Parts: sequence; structure tokens; C-alpha cells
Amino acid sequence: MNKRMRLAGVAALTVAASQLNAQAAAPRLKVHPDELMLHMKREVAHEPVLTQARTLALLRQHVKYLFVIYQENRSFDSYFGTFPGADGLFSQSSSSTPGFYQPIINTNGTTAMVHPFRIGPDQQAADTDDIDHSHGSIVAKINVVNGKPLMNRFALTEERRFSPTGNPSLRAKQMGELAMAYEDGDTIPFLWRYANRFVLCDHIFQQITGPSTPGNLAIIAAQTGVTQWMLHPNEADGKLSGGRGVPVVDDHNPFWGSALDKTTKNRMPYAKYDSKDKNPQINLTFASLPLSLARGTAAASAKHDTRPGEDLKDVAEDIKALQKRGGSAIDWGWYEEGFDQESPSEGPLDASGATASYITHHNGPQYFGYIANNPVMRKHLHGLDDFYKALAAHSLHRGVFYVKGGYLNNMGLKPECQTGRAATSFLGDDDHPGYSDSRISEAMVAETINRIARSSYWKQCAIVITFDDSEGDYDNVPPPGIIIGPDGRRLTDGPRVPFLLVSPYSRVNYVDHEVGNQSSVVRLADELFGLTPLAKLPDEERGVALGLKRGLKNEGPTDASPLVSGLLNAFDPARLAGKAAPLPAYYAMIPQALIDTQPADLHFGLQQIGVLPTDYAKGIVNHIPADFNPRPETNPTPVK
Repeated sequence: MNKRMRLAGVAALTVAASQLNAQAAAPRLKVHPDELMLHMKREVAHEPVLTQARTLALLRQHVKYLFVIYQENRSFDSYFGTFPGADGLFSQSSSSTPGFYQPIINTNGTTAMVHPFRIGPDQQAADTDDIDHSHGSIVAKINVVNGKPLMNRFALTEERRFSPTGNPSLRAKQMGELAMAYEDGDTIPFLWRYANRFVLCDHIFQQITGPSTPGNLAIIAAQTGVTQWMLHPNEADGKLSGGRGVPVVDDHNPFWGSALDKTTKNRMPYAKYDSKDKNPQINLTFASLPLSLARGTAAASAKHDTRPGEDLKDVAEDIKALQKRGGSAIDWGWYEEGFDQESPSEGPLDASGATASYITHHNGPQYFGYIANNPVMRKHLHGLDDFYKALAAHSLHRGVFYVKGGYLNNMGLKPECQTGRAATSFLGDDDHPGYSDSRISEAMVAETINRIARSSYWKQCAIVITFDDSEGDYDNVPPPGIIIGPDGRRLTDGPRVPFLLVSPYSRVNYVDHEVGNQSSVVRLADELFGLTPLAKLPDEERGVALGLKRGLKNEGPTDASPLVSGLLNAFDPARLAGKAAPLPAYYAMIPQALIDTQPADLHFGLQQIGVLPTDYAKGIVNHIPADFNPRPETNPTPVK
């Protein structure tokens, strides 16, 4: 048996199934009679040994659709730090766990120590305030000393943001404590159920030490502009006013659609609260998956760009290379809630006519002029509801498709906390603390996976569930250092993010320890569709070469780096080789009754999933700080 295999155990599964079936109030929650056998059979089957070439060949034969459900702002430890078999909070002694004990200042000025503590439904853990995850803050929180991240300043850095001098306020201390809180399957049972049934990757790092925008770029480009920086040093972050240069490290909105964009026809959408932004990100001109997916049609597609001089300056040779290598285009789509006017299914319209759920800086493709200014490329950008319609109409072609939520949810679900401003503030479904409810957010994930499972696409798909950044929440595993940015601080990598793979061809009950980052999604797409890696395109290679001349290493996309996993280990060799049956659709589906209501209302959590977290297994005593409040800003007076 593979040493990485983490088995839930037949006894635990049997108990979980009987408990789930015993819920007379929800008869639709019965476990399919074959599900236990899926856990048992595969474990005793002989696993064939496949070469990488054979694995790739079989993957390309079986998997034609890559779906990426891309959520917001969670560290690995904050969501899966106690998942059995994962490298988590209690995998080793506290003294051997980097940053386990961290200093925090009491309101009277004395110094105390805070360590990770569990929050759940009793603390309304589905609705927590947003903490600082800016580039500077993430670098400060991981606390790099002599090139080594010590991972021990999450609480103190967050606390000092609110009280930079003197004794901290209670709010400041509570925000510092929030950085050390973690959840488990009682708060996010759907995600833990997927982890229990499929593959949880526990060493996937956010590529950039920063917030949402860099992650939304890295997952389609395997970088955020280091090659553009090498090719145009005058565009370096820090040399332009307002920090809007490259590589992108913070949350400036895209230029296209901003107040500075002079486009008069077919402007890109912009959220009303961003519409007067006078300091948007500069036009991004480096290569991305949407470009490489065009393959032999890249030149024909580029002819439709309305601003070729500024948009194509750094990809002209890339386009020639793609054209020369040939091949028909591979489909792609970015489906983000609120992108188009799909009211009421995606929320009400604001006063400017835009959907109120749209978050401009989460739309990675919108930053690239060669997408925003090209009607052929722009047609690949859609609203969330369009994805569901495409599944129903079977209108998707072989390719890669990203799915994102937003400020609201189209299921009419209400947040866990119904007290104070939280009742109306936590309606989002992209899992971003401060405006999204975790239960609503994982309901969106489950609804999406259920619809894929019910469609004809299930038999030929791989689904990735991951997050764009780590929120500034504590994670104990020091990230690898790969690139230093223009400010002289660590650019890559940042803390770990949750990462799951769901597929008919995935392993079962498996924790994959291979190291990767958000570029792993790009690399998987490269391998599935036989693409030229972005790192191997000529303009990107030129940028890397310029970096080496300046004494800078790795200044390019990392989708061909030996330091970044291509996720092949997450797939089951036996299922790929036909020695074991592909996993059926029902195995991935969450009972609709749970999605349509709320898991806590049907008492669905760890016990029903059949997973025992490591803190429970080791008898760890949970110490929640006496003054803890999950929402120090939204609801200053905590709910008792």
C-alpha cells in the first residue's frame, strides 16, 4: 500500500453511513450502497507502475475537461490543519512546529503567547472578519530571517495593524487572535467530504506573497509579471506611482474598464465602487494560458486586437512560435459571478447597471490588454450562471474552465450569523472572509460539482478546488523561496493554500505531499492539452535570460519548473490503466438537501463524514482565548 494513502477505515465509514441514513428528517441523505465498497476495493488492488510518459498519455486519453473552482483567502492550516494524514498543525510536537507559539500583546501592554485554536459552529466560524493579506503583511507574517521563513509573526503583525504604537485596543488583539484560528469539517463539511473521498494536496503554496489579484493572475499565467519587469525595468513595481507596476503584488484593479481606459465601445465591466479608480494596474503584456491555448490559431486571433502596439509587444514572438507549432485551439472560459448582467440569478444591478456581485480585481484575464481589447478573446469571459447554462446545453469543448463566486450568492442562502451587520454582510459565495459565509461558499462549490457530475462531462474531467491566497492566516509550513521582487523582499512563494482534486480518475482517500503552487494548475493544463509551457515561449525565455544577466534567477513562469508539481501523482494509475473502474458521478455528489439548506441545520459534520481530526485523535485541549471574537470589525460585541 502506498505510504501516502490515508484510510478512513471501514469501521468509521460504516458508522458514518449508518448515522447519515438514520436521519429520518432528510431521507435523501442516504449513502449509496456501493460507496463503502469504493473505499474498500481499491485499497487491495495491485497498483500498476506507469512511466510519466504513459501516465500523460492515459491522462490525455481520459481527461478532456479541466474545471478549476477558484475560491478566496484561506490558508491550508486554517481549513485542513487537522485533516488526518496531512502535514498540519499537530503532525509533530508543538516545539517542532514553526510558529506554533506566537507573541501577542495584551491590552495592558504585557506580552502573552497565542497558539492555534479551533473554532466551529458554536463560534459562528462560517462568518469571520477579513485580516490583512497585502504583500507587505504576508512577508512580515512569515518573518523571513536569513532567508528562512520562521512563520511566527501572524498574530503580532495583524495586531499592530490596528494599534501600531502603545497598548493595543481590544479590537486589535482580537484581530491578532483571529489569524491563529482554524476550522474543520464541522464548519466546512463539504470540503472535508471531498478531501476524504478524493485527493487533498497539502504542499501547494500561493505563488506570490500577496493578496487576491496576484493569485488570480498566477493561476492562468504561472507568474504575475516578472518577465514584463525584466523586459521593461521602468515598469517595475515601486517605480510607478501607487505601486501599480510589475510584478503584480497587490490588489490594484485592471486598467481595462477603469476611469483611465478611453475605450468607448464594449468596455470591460467594473464594479461601481471601483468605477472612479484613478490608480489602476498597468496593462499586462506577458503570456498566459489564454494565449497558449490558442495554439496554431494564435496569430489569426491576435489580428482582432484593437491595440496591438501596446498589447502584443511582449508576446509577438510567442505568437509566432505558437503559430509555427500549429494545432487547433483549445477552449477556455473564465466564469465569474456578476461579470455580465444576469440579474436576478447573480444578484441585483447597482446604480451603474453593473451586477452588484462583481469583484473587478478577481478577474485575472481582464488585466491583459490582448484579452480585454480582443473580441475573439473576450468572448471567453462570462458570468457564473453562464457556466451552469453551458453544462446543461453541453456547449463546452475540450479545454480548461475557471469558476468564481462573488459578493452575493444566487442560491438565496443566508449567513450563519444573523446578528448585527453580519446578517447582511456575509452573503458572498467565494469564501472571502469579511463578506462571504463559508457554508454558503462551499454550497456554491457543491452545486457546481453536482452539476458537473450530472452532466456528460463527468466521465472525462478533472476538478480542482483551490484558493487564491492564504488570507494572512497562520500556516506552519515554511514556503520555498524562489524569486525576490523589485522591492528586495520575497516574491515567491507564500504560505500554503487548500488544494483538492476531484476526478473519476483520482486516487481515493489520499493526501498528496508533492510541492507545488498555483502554477501547478497551469502545468496540469499544459500536460493535459499538450501545450507549450509558458516558460518555454520565446518572449518569456528572453525575460529569464535578461534576469540572469542581472544576477536574478527564475524570473519567469514556473509551469515548467522542477520545483512545481504537475499533480500527476493525484491520479490513480489503476484507474488510468483500466485496472480499476473510474469513480462514478454519485461518489462526488453532495446530497441536494444539504446544499439547499445549511449543513448545520441537518447536523451534518465530522461525525457524518466519518473523519477524526488529529486534534481530537491526540486529545489536544482546545483553548479559545477568553476575549476572542470572530468579527471584531463587523460585530464588535461578540455573540454569546
